[in-house]
Amino acid sequence: MIRKTLIVSLLASSAVALSLSTPAQASSTNDRAKEAIAAAEAKISTADSIGTGVDMPGATAAARAALATAKEDFASGHKSDAIDDAIHASELADTAIGELQRHKDAAVTDAHAEAQAAVEAAQGQAASAEQQAESAQQQAADANARADAAEQSAQSSAAEAAAARSAAAAAAAQPTQVQTTVTTQQHGPPVHRSTRTVQRTTQVAPAAGTATSTDQVTTTTTVTPH
Repeated sequence: MIRKTLIVSLLASSAVALSLSTPAQASSTNDRAKEAIAAAEAKISTADSIGTGVDMPGATAAARAALATAKEDFASGHKSDAIDDAIHASELADTAIGELQRHKDAAVTDAHAEAQAAVEAAQGQAASAEQQAESAQQQAADANARADAAEQSAQSSAAEAAAARSAAAAAAAQPTQVQTTVTTQQHGPPVHRSTRTVQRTTQVAPAAGTATSTDQVTTTTTVTPH
């Protein structure tokens, strides 16, 4: 909208300049002064409508002052001075419009840059959050794996301990037998004697703190007479 207004304003300014530069096409200096003042008023009105009075107050005030001077010159009969002052007022209005357009273009560019930066920052944060989530998932998986390994190790240790206890209980439940064979030789005339085998069984009481099973010690003595 501002660009379209600026183009229309420039076209109007060019038309006024053309009419002022060709006196043959104007009825008189009086008419040319009126046209210049009217063009300046249109320029200033356009500048006010797009906000130069707020954003460019200095240039807008200068344009109004030049227009007021042009009107005073026209009223006092200084038609040529009125034309010059009116043209100057139009130029000041054009300057205010152009500056305002540049400021707004810069603001739009800055807004686009900030929006792009915000989008890139949001994308970076999303990527970082995704990486953190993946890292957390990996850590959780590693922790679960370690917990499973520890549980398996505990179960294996418990099984080994149970097997050891079973083996110890089985060993304690079986009696221990000790057999001793003694052979006695005698010198002298051969005498036919029978062979005796004496077997003694001795019970050994368990030591304090051991299993209650009774160990038996068996001693066998064999005597063979000659």
